[in-house]
Amino acid sequence: MTKETVASRVESSAVGQVSTSEADRTQEPHEGMTFESEEAARTYYDEYAGTAGFITRVMSSRKSERDGSIISRGLGCRGIPDNQRPGSFASQKRDRRRDACTAMILVKREKPGMWVVRKLVRDHNHPLVMSPTKRRPIFDEKDKRIQELTAELRIKKRLSAAYQEQLLSLVKDVESHSEHLSTKVQAVHRILKELEAKRQELSNPSIQHK
Repeated sequence: MTKETVASRVESSAVGQVSTSEADRTQEPHEGMTFESEEAARTYYDEYAGTAGFITRVMSSRKSERDGSIISRGLGCRGIPDNQRPGSFASQKRDRRRDACTAMILVKREKPGMWVVRKLVRDHNHPLVMSPTKRRPIFDEKDKRIQELTAELRIKKRLSAAYQEQLLSLVKDVESHSEHLSTKVQAVHRILKELEAKRQELSNPSIQHK
C-alpha cells in the first residue's frame, strides 16, 4: 500500500467521523441524528425547543451496569407552562398529569463519542407558544458558520492524530527493520574477519608452522 493510499484512507475516515454529526445539527431533529456527547444532544434539543415554542424536561435515563455512566437519555416536552394553565395550583397539577405531552427524543450512546437519536415523537398535544409559521431557523448564518469552522477544526485535529499514529507505526517498522539489518551486518562483518584471518594464515607459511 502506498503512502498516498494510506493518507487518503486516513483523511476519508477522519472526515467521515465528523461530517454526519455536524451536518445534521443544522436540521430538524430526526432518527439517526448523531451527537458527540449526551450534553451536546441536550443542548441541541433545548435550542430546538426554544425556537419551536416548548420547554424541555428529562424524561428518562439509563446507566451502564458496568461503570454507572449514562448510556441513554430521554428528553421531552414539559407541556403547557403553569402560567398558561387556568385554575388553581391543585387543578394545574392534575392537568399536568392528565395532559402530559409525549413529544420527545431518545438518544443512546452507541460507542464513545457517538450518541444517536433512536426514537423521535414530533407531535405535541397542546398549542406551542410560537406559531410554526413564525419560527425562525434553528441556526442563523452566524451559527452555521461557527458550526462549519468547528467541524473543520475537528477534522484537522483528527487528521493530525491519525497521521501521528501512522507516523509512529512507520517509525516502529523502520526500527524493527534496522535491528534486523544490524544483526545481518554484524554476521557479515564476523564472517569477513574470519575469512581475512584465514587468508592471512594461508598467505603466511610461518604462521602455519607455529
